[in-house]
Order: sequence, then structure tokens, then C-alpha cells
Amino acid sequence: MAAREVKFADVSFTLPDGRSLLQNISLQVAAGTTTALLGRSGSGKTTLMRTVNGLVRPTAGRVLVGDEEVGRSELLALRRGIGYVIQETGLFPHMSVERNIGMSLELGDKPKAEIAKRAAEMLALVGLPADMGKRYPWQLSGGQRQRVGLARALAGEPSVLLMDEPFGALDPLTRAEMQTMLRDLLRRVGKTTLIVTHDLEEALYLADRIVLLEAGSVVADLAKDEVRASANPAVKAYVAATKREDAA
Repeated sequence: MAAREVKFADVSFTLPDGRSLLQNISLQVAAGTTTALLGRSGSGKTTLMRTVNGLVRPTAGRVLVGDEEVGRSELLALRRGIGYVIQETGLFPHMSVERNIGMSLELGDKPKAEIAKRAAEMLALVGLPADMGKRYPWQLSGGQRQRVGLARALAGEPSVLLMDEPFGALDPLTRAEMQTMLRDLLRRVGKTTLIVTHDLEEALYLADRIVLLEAGSVVADLAKDEVRASANPAVKAYVAATKREDAA
């Protein structure tokens, strides 16, 4: 499926108790590009990302995937065109790696032979051997499980890929390996990708654009090459926080 742009048009989300989690957000994510939603915990980045696949319904404004408005879409059909990768992968422990990867195809009643073929293709895409398809998630390392989660998200040939802090639970070496793999993969597959992270270095390494959120609002929307030299106070503070040195 060809990549599609994602557009947020004056999106807000307010809880029944009156707390505002998103406030008047307008963004356009170009088809085939990678955008990082950056910010501290509670800034609204995951909530914003979840409006794309309808897990969060805005209380005001519109979210569009291509020409399709999420709020007026049949959600099952919409989600089949959106890959979703979460921290700790969310793999089904009682299912083989092959079945986990082919879940979207299985739900679409595809033949078993087609599912197996696609699972093998996806394993190769994320750098895992074909025989891993017969294993179970509990038999894999954390990095391998994360690769399988990515393979599952891509198996249905989505037009949009959502990644919610996918490497947050990994050790530093595995995380660096996964980031390198992902950057190369995204360049090859050309999906419209949104990555939620609080890690500035990860955002700059993986994304074309950086969107910084604070308290449910967008405070900066920059090309990655503009971030370190930005005069925006919020951006400067975020950059400075990553450069602290031990005073001793």
C-alpha cells in the first residue's frame, strides 16, 4: 500500500473531568517521511499518535490519513492499513513467531501458505533467520522480540507506521543496533512513520522532522537539522538537558 500523508487539523482532546490532554494541534506529516513526536512524559505525544488509528477520539478537530477522516472511518479497515509497534511488542506468547507476524493476514482469511511466505519475507526484512518463525516469543531476546513486533506491523503492507517508544525497554547496545536497523529499513520501505520518544538523540537519528510537545501543545515543529541551532526556548532547554556534564 502506498504511503499516505497524515494530517492533524486543530485537534484537541479533553477528558470528562475537564483535563485537556491535547490542545488545538495542527500538523501535516508528508507521505513517506518519518516524524518524531518528542517530549517529556505526560506531554501528550502518545495520545496524539493514538488519534491516527482511532484508539483516541479527539473531542475537537479532525485527523486524516490520506483523504480519509479517521473519525468517520470503519476502524477495522482503517487499522489494517496502519502498522503499530509498541514497547515490549505486545506479541501473543502462545502463538509462534510466524503466526504473530501473520496475524493481520490470518484475520483477513489469507491462505496459510501465503501467511508463511509473508512471515518469512518479514523476518528477512528485519534481519532475522527464517527458522525463527517456528519459535515462540518467550524463546527470543528483547531485541529479537522487538524485530518481530516490527515485522508484524509491516506484514500487512500498511501505508502508515506508528511506533510508541519501541526501544525504551532495551539495553543501550541492543537499542543502538535496533535504531540502525530501523533507520535503514525505513529508508527502504518508504512508510509514513510517526515515532513517539523522549530521547532527543534517537529522534534526530531516525526522523526527518521533530515535533516537540509540552502540556498537550506543539511548541516546535522543525527539520532535524534545525533542532540544535533553534532559538526556541523549549527546544533549547530540551537540547541543554541532554548535554549535562557531571560538575565534579
